[in-house]
Amino acid sequence: MAVKTITIDLEAYERLSRLKDGTSFSQVIKKYLPAAGSTARDLRAALDASDVSDETLDAVADVVGERRLDAVREPTW
Repeated sequence: MAVKTITIDLEAYERLSRLKDGTSFSQVIKKYLPAAGSTARDLRAALDASDVSDETLDAVADVVGERRLDAVREPTW
């Protein structure tokens, strides 16, 4: 695994260190700074930038509605 050395001030180090809780600094950074494209905000931006027709949206709504009636998806107790 490749590594990089970074320089941070003492306050940033202390904050990051308090979040470690037995894990590595890399794991803490990945946990609190998710990769681009992995947040709900990223998904919303992608959806806003896409052009989906009303016909497609209606077809999706129909499929979701049909699945709601599927006995496999509903508890039988």
